[in-house]
Amino acid sequence: MTKHKQDIALVLSGGGARGMAHIGVIEVLKEKGYHISSIAGTSIGSLVGGVYVSGKMEPFKEWMAHMGKMDMFRLMDLVISKNGIIRGEKVFKEMEQFISDANIEDLEIPYAAVAVDVRNHKEVVFRKGKLVDAIRASVSIPTIFKPFTYNGQELVDGGVLNPLPLDCVKRKEGDLLLAVDLNADVPYDLPQHNSEQESSNQTYVKALEFINEKWSKYFRNGKNKTSGFFELITLSVYAMQVKLTEIAIEKHKPDVVIDISKTSCDIFEFQRSEELIQYGRKQTEKAINDQILKD
Repeated sequence: MTKHKQDIALVLSGGGARGMAHIGVIEVLKEKGYHISSIAGTSIGSLVGGVYVSGKMEPFKEWMAHMGKMDMFRLMDLVISKNGIIRGEKVFKEMEQFISDANIEDLEIPYAAVAVDVRNHKEVVFRKGKLVDAIRASVSIPTIFKPFTYNGQELVDGGVLNPLPLDCVKRKEGDLLLAVDLNADVPYDLPQHNSEQESSNQTYVKALEFINEKWSKYFRNGKNKTSGFFELITLSVYAMQVKLTEIAIEKHKPDVVIDISKTSCDIFEFQRSEELIQYGRKQTEKAINDQILKD
């Protein structure tokens, strides 16, 4: 194996289940001999980055790969509260087994997670304190999970203001700034699924329909059959994140951008983790060949 011994300042964006591609990205970088010298992440990016710095990527990957029919919906408690927010404490408890209980400042490499103070409209960047608290705040997707209360602040998903936190990663001289964009406007070739995968996908579709139905009843007037509000809000958030990501890339000009198609999967399709990990590997190999080795 060729050892490049090149430092990488790695920035992992938010994008729900597409974040499983982050695992494939990290795997290829390590296999190629690159040294991840720092990480910054938003939402699912903060989670995967946090699992990596915790040294638990392999068990996490194994757990996600077998999500299947037990999937994320069961862990999320599909119960809509009176204000329309889904309970999700089970899934956070499960995730904690893959996250170090250390403080961020005590980790081996610099790490940052981005959240948003929703009341004061301010970005909050965790560079110290409990790693698990930072991730819990960063993944609190509005309309899905209740905000995470921390030091008197109500914190939600960092993707609201900064879906690709290129300005938050710690840099060192001679490193490469590498961004993984989960909201890239590139095509995706859907692999052929086997019968088991199709069954899991149908489970996802039914669960999504359930959420849409429950959400919509809070907004319908009489017999007005409006479209699913959960889906509508989710698509609106995606549109915002795509534009904010484009602005961040244009402003900070990372050395390498790994494009993960925004159409590769929906926010909760974690039953497709293996497919997305392989997709992340493929896109990383391509980026290395096209953007690094050619130089």
